[in-house]
Amino acid sequence: MKKVAPDRRTRAIVLRRTNYGEADRILQLLTPEGKIAVMARGVRRERSKMAGGIELFSVSDVTLHRGRGDLAILTSAKLVEHFDALVADIDLIERAGVMMKEVGRYAEQIDSPEFFDLLRQALWAMQAHATEEGRWRELLRAWWSLNLARAGGEDINLRFDVNGTRLREEMRYAWDSDLMALRGEDSGGISVEHIKLMRLMLVSPFELILKVRGWGELLDEVTYVAKCVERARI
Repeated sequence: MKKVAPDRRTRAIVLRRTNYGEADRILQLLTPEGKIAVMARGVRRERSKMAGGIELFSVSDVTLHRGRGDLAILTSAKLVEHFDALVADIDLIERAGVMMKEVGRYAEQIDSPEFFDLLRQALWAMQAHATEEGRWRELLRAWWSLNLARAGGEDINLRFDVNGTRLREEMRYAWDSDLMALRGEDSGGISVEHIKLMRLMLVSPFELILKVRGWGELLDEVTYVAKCVERARI
């Protein structure tokens, strides 16, 4: 868990809130600097000025003071973005909750600004597309799984096959879930187009992936690879 310097201002996403005492809360915050545990004093009181700045599914501008103990003290919190569309969709609430738990586990061990950026992008995408039909939710889950693993230091091998041979455009492949790599197979469902899409997903914002022509036709195989990556980290 990241410790903070005295009176540090940063952006934060609340991963978890736990009631403490009569009016306080202990918060688990994800910031660009890492995961931080903080004490929010008096925020459960009716007239608390900070209560509105520590909503779930939000990005806030917070000021933290490092106290004598292990917990930083939250001294101010102002809401910057609130993704309220999630609250009206139970599926999105559940998906966002899973994402926050997953990224929290990674951020417990690794301090990387990518975790904050990935989670903010995912929340923003769910807010922006909540009322839209189509398979964007599946695409988002695949994008999330691949990028979370990459940001966590896991190697997503999309350059060489299981034998260490560079992938070729004319070949067909299948994903080997044991070796976590592509295996050449004449009847394999993965083509060069699937590989290009997954490579792009690992280096691009989600909104850019949505603009890729024909991604829906490639999604089934990409989703299978992403789910294998998910299972590998459990």
